[in-house]
Amino acid sequence: MWVYWLFTGPAVLLALLSLRGGRKRAEYIEGRLAAHNDVCPPVTVIVPVKGYDEGLRENLAALASLDYPDYELIVAAHSACDIPRGVLPVRAKVVLSHGEDSETAEKILNLTAAVRAARKRSEIFAFADSDGRPTKRWLRALVAPLSEPGVGASTGYRWFMPEPAGFWSLLRAVWDSVAAGVLGPGDNRFAWGGAMAIRKDLFFDARVIESWQGHISDDYTLSAAVRAAKRTIAYAPGALTPSREHMGMVRFFLWIRRQMTITRAYSPGMWWPGLIAHIFYCLAMAASLALVVRGYLPALVALAAQLLPGMWKGWGRVKLARRSLPEFDAWFRRHAWAFGLLVPLATWAWLAALGSSAFVRTIEWRGRRYKIEPRP
Repeated sequence: MWVYWLFTGPAVLLALLSLRGGRKRAEYIEGRLAAHNDVCPPVTVIVPVKGYDEGLRENLAALASLDYPDYELIVAAHSACDIPRGVLPVRAKVVLSHGEDSETAEKILNLTAAVRAARKRSEIFAFADSDGRPTKRWLRALVAPLSEPGVGASTGYRWFMPEPAGFWSLLRAVWDSVAAGVLGPGDNRFAWGGAMAIRKDLFFDARVIESWQGHISDDYTLSAAVRAAKRTIAYAPGALTPSREHMGMVRFFLWIRRQMTITRAYSPGMWWPGLIAHIFYCLAMAASLALVVRGYLPALVALAAQLLPGMWKGWGRVKLARRSLPEFDAWFRRHAWAFGLLVPLATWAWLAALGSSAFVRTIEWRGRRYKIEPRP
């Protein structure tokens, strides 16, 4: 029995410790959402496109109709055939990179070409992903933290909102919301490429374009450049970005493995603790279930102590997301239950993603395959 408690004790402790900081994060998000930003310097918004995304036309239309007085929208692609017909809004400027570099992601080549083609008077670069559908306040929210002392970049995050919500699409939403839950006050660990912004002068002073070369991750690399410049990354909850995309089981597991493979290469400081923690979580969960079946009642208490904090955090995350996205209140009314009840299953999916990513040395993105190796 001591072996059981050897794994269960740390798992319960980790579950309880994970509740720390929840109130502070909630207060920060409420404060950010309540603030109004009237400082609106000119911005260039860049979105790379590589073929069809579910709802692509509507996603680009949302980026073209943001509530912001002075911005240009650049749609960046490798070639014209990468942009499906009928999806471009009237105000979009198209930049084609025609770039070829086996060591650098095509997305980065497209972003680089777009940055170089941006209008001169823009003071901020903002980056979006083609599978996201931002709200009208998205850009104001991203820009607001950049005027604060010491802030080098701002970031939002995605929130998957499939409709209708099939099981695997909904499980991905629950799985991915865990990463959203680590963003909050102070200096954040990373900027997410689907909703990030940086002042143009810092972008060039920090040599982001040079940092991008030879890499496949635009956001982790930009985050590292911001840190090297001794600046912080601020979370902008108003830039939480809905994604309406659906997926099935096979694609779900391939997708989460790819996310963790990139994390292993670019942020081992997050990947290793995540792997170790989930080994303890899942072994303790399995052992507790086995002992409960055998009638060992203390295991039932231990199992509850493992599961309930995570489920509580899941409901807390969805509550704050609902506050950030009031336009989608009807969706949250229908599906908020999943962000608590599916957390135990999502925990096992995290273990599967972290464990399998340890053995992956290449990833495929939009039809191209890239080697992935640990980065300094």
